[in-house]
Amino acid sequence: MSIPPIVPRQVVVTGIGVISPIGLTKESYWESLASGRSGVAEITRFDPSNFPSHIAAEVKDFKPDEYFERRDSRHMDLFAQFSVAAAIQAVEDSGINFDQCDSERIGVIVGSGIGGMYVFEEQVRVLDSRGPRKISPFFITKMISDIAPGHISIRYGLHGPNFSTTSACATSGHAIGCAMKAIRYGDADVMISGGAEAPICEMGLGGFCAMKALSTRNDEPERASRPFDLKRDGFIMAEGAGIVVLEELGHALKRGAHIYGEIAGVGFSADAYHITAPPEDGLGAARSMKIAIEEAGLTTDQIGYINAHGTSTPLNDMAETNAIKALFGERAYDMAISSTKSMTGHLLGAAGALELIATMLAMYNECIPPTINYEYPDPQCDLNYTPNEAKKLKFDSAVSNTFGFGGHNASIAIKRYP
Repeated sequence: MSIPPIVPRQVVVTGIGVISPIGLTKESYWESLASGRSGVAEITRFDPSNFPSHIAAEVKDFKPDEYFERRDSRHMDLFAQFSVAAAIQAVEDSGINFDQCDSERIGVIVGSGIGGMYVFEEQVRVLDSRGPRKISPFFITKMISDIAPGHISIRYGLHGPNFSTTSACATSGHAIGCAMKAIRYGDADVMISGGAEAPICEMGLGGFCAMKALSTRNDEPERASRPFDLKRDGFIMAEGAGIVVLEELGHALKRGAHIYGEIAGVGFSADAYHITAPPEDGLGAARSMKIAIEEAGLTTDQIGYINAHGTSTPLNDMAETNAIKALFGERAYDMAISSTKSMTGHLLGAAGALELIATMLAMYNECIPPTINYEYPDPQCDLNYTPNEAKKLKFDSAVSNTFGFGGHNASIAIKRYP
């Protein structure tokens, strides 16, 4: 007896939630992206003067009391607070009523590259100054990355697939890809997915400074993140969360949901090359894009925009440029490309989710957000990176890239929903 083939189901985005350095809602986030506004400034959470880099993209004016009880926020690290707040926004935006759904068919996959680094640093200081008996009983549950999807599922009573992904800066690309596949192949009808990060503490800054990965353009914070520019000197640490509600198309249509677009294909690959550096030819990144585009039933000629990983580091930007050339050939020079990290900084494990949202909103609003601070062309990065100003452009499909330490690559292909 033969087993009938699985018919892949269409997966659409019906809700968006954003907590970012340039906006605390999807509307303010998009407004900042479209206007080219930077969220980078001098660090305010602690005194950064002893570090080579003094700047980061902090979330401003976030008020946890607007989302949950104060006693609950005290038991959550900042990354988990960001994730729950963005999830609440996304669920409200989607208009979904979980009481009218099968909770066993709704899941949560939210990733974090680092998890509760702030609380880890805090509790090490407690251990050193006051001894082991004073360590918080909430230390572990505040620190672990998987607590974010745990909090979200508990809040809404969701019993479907529930876990966290961790793959450095590719984390939330993998999270959304896994959530999409859970729906596509029948394990769920609705998934809440994305990523959250809150790494701006002394250990986080110190660790990346020790790697010499960060920009030291301390006198010009807003101009420090400059992907693909010849004078780029490193990335900018950032924090926040991006969450989307994904639904099987029929489920969304049945309840009359608003649809932003379709998650049509995901591509995962490994460089198998180096723990931090991408190969110069970018072939691992080219492979993840190719897989995503093919799974989406598209060709490279149909891709209208690439939201690049574009970290503002010398190696990444060159390798990603080479990856785009390797996959798209001569057409690479005509494509619209941009890196929204030029405005948001690098949200590490949350970058993929925020940038997938930027890509979806760009398609929805028919506008390419710019790569700001692009002043000095790099002969090795010679594509159209949409320099400095947004560009009106209607396109029907796009790719969003995220790549992480360890050689992890995740690309997501989206389509316009008719």
